[in-house]
Amino acid sequence: MTETLPALPLVDGIRSRYIDGVNGLRVHVLEAGFKTPDRPTVVLLHGFPELAYSWRKVMPALAAAGYHVLAPDQRGYGRTSGSDVSYDDDLAPFRLLNLVGDVIGLVRAFGLRSVDAVVGHDFGASVAIWCAMTRPDVFRSMVIMSAPFGGMRAVPFNTAADGGAAPIADPIHDELAQLGRPRKHYQWYYSTRPAAAEMTNPPQGLHAFMRAYYHHKSADWTANKPQPLTAWIAPELAKMPTYYVMDLDETMPETVAHEMPDADAIAANTWLTEDEMTIYAGEFARTGFQASLNWYRCRTSGRYNGELEVFDGRTIDVPSCFIAGSSDWGVHQKAGEYQKMQQSAFTNMLGCHLIDGAGHWVQQEQPGETNRLLLGFLRRL
Repeated sequence: MTETLPALPLVDGIRSRYIDGVNGLRVHVLEAGFKTPDRPTVVLLHGFPELAYSWRKVMPALAAAGYHVLAPDQRGYGRTSGSDVSYDDDLAPFRLLNLVGDVIGLVRAFGLRSVDAVVGHDFGASVAIWCAMTRPDVFRSMVIMSAPFGGMRAVPFNTAADGGAAPIADPIHDELAQLGRPRKHYQWYYSTRPAAAEMTNPPQGLHAFMRAYYHHKSADWTANKPQPLTAWIAPELAKMPTYYVMDLDETMPETVAHEMPDADAIAANTWLTEDEMTIYAGEFARTGFQASLNWYRCRTSGRYNGELEVFDGRTIDVPSCFIAGSSDWGVHQKAGEYQKMQQSAFTNMLGCHLIDGAGHWVQQEQPGETNRLLLGFLRRL
């Protein structure tokens, strides 16, 4: 199947290749800086709904600075195997520690014992965090983008006296639904059975849906004016745009359709041209969204929290950096995470940067400043 796919439009110095036998996958990876051996290596992990292609504006700069750069399509995305799943298939392959295993397998496949840095954006940041948490010997530094990490949720402590009371269900979903403008959280929408089909076959067409989705979360949508939230309560969450806290009776394609940019705005977009948008739409039209949504289902179900709780009390100790757009609500979608990241969750945080003129897609919207900050961090190591 992969041999018949059209070649990706890549600049000179980036190549596309496949690596077999990586934690049970055939991994599609974009590679730069490969012509000179024995370079320090940086691994780039994309988020949702993205691809290795999302790093196309970062890879040349890193390679020019002397790095070997690996950017895989992660499990269930793009041209890597694992996207041919149904809603009823096993979720276990998409749990965080197995996604870490994918990255370690890729590193090993290239004959490396360690890499200089792992860089993750959006949900890729979650994978990067757990790479650094579990294997700091392999991932010697870390950069996360757009999704802060405030530390591990504490495991229940000193419960013997009360017999280990059952956990209390989170009331947030009922509270959101009971607001004057009834709402729902996007991650729980992504976890529903209909979501994948609704997003793969939206009424406006997949290309238009993805264009509106990217626009709505970017700095081009001028109503993106993030602010810290005070708590995980419905009135606070409802302050966020509808791509995070959706209207209760709408799908995600219906949600973003309200903010579809007009033809002039699309033509003027230089950070995501129509040709580039066609790459994303074409890949997701081929794979669908179920595999990528399974990442969210692992999170919302809590099914695999137990294997993460063994790291209760651990901090991230490798040199770290955070980069996001100043117009990115992702920085504040969980109250207090951005502050905890700077105060307690990391012991070697070397910088937190918010880039003007960028929303959620920071490395695509403002690649020049993103590259400057990335290289500045790497040079400090």
